[in-house]
Amino acid sequence: MNIEVLADADAAARRAAQFIATEARAAIAARGRFALAVSGGRTPWQMLRILATLDLPWNGVHLFQVDERVAPAGDPDRNLTHIAASFTANAPLPPSHVHAMPVEDADLADAAARYARELATVAASPPVLDLVHLGLGPDGHTASLVPGDPVLDVTDHDVALTGVYLGRMRMTLTYPVLNRARRILWLATGAEKAAMLARLAAGDRGIPAGRVEGDRAVILADAAAMGTQAQQQ
Repeated sequence: MNIEVLADADAAARRAAQFIATEARAAIAARGRFALAVSGGRTPWQMLRILATLDLPWNGVHLFQVDERVAPAGDPDRNLTHIAASFTANAPLPPSHVHAMPVEDADLADAAARYARELATVAASPPVLDLVHLGLGPDGHTASLVPGDPVLDVTDHDVALTGVYLGRMRMTLTYPVLNRARRILWLATGAEKAAMLARLAAGDRGIPAGRVEGDRAVILADAAAMGTQAQQQ
């Protein structure tokens, strides 16, 4: 697992956007498409705003969600609401290449299975995403894989439902599909991430984030999250 320390959150966001762009160009040159999955939370908003401005072969990019809250369309709790505002409203991405988790469906179990099939139509079967962006919660969760939830033990589905966490049920990618990804990009900023980031970097499988395989992973963190002085890059 490679770790890069940037001066602050803005520098980390810029580096993350450039990292994704480099991976996108390489994937499209090699395979004709780039299957990207992005997480929710506030941390990636600036990264996505910057990514939307970059010169990419956008017709080859497919955007998936790592996780989503079960909430109505346009709800501020929805990750898609913020992905739209920061990224898809600004990037020249074909609308059919934006693969939103269908959390508004009445039958959520069927919706999760359908999303797994949608992954497979783009990223082969079983799906191999080109790059998964992950965040890190102060409790050690990533995606919507949260401490104590039965979803942590799901091994036979690539997409699953969680129990209620912070007031909402979630739909999330599971460990099997995360661990098949060609690259994992962790983006962690802020001092509140420092304790769990240290555990993640040490490969601590006692936290949910630590169960994501690290051999193809890169961590981009600001100095506050690392608990260090900024290093010049």
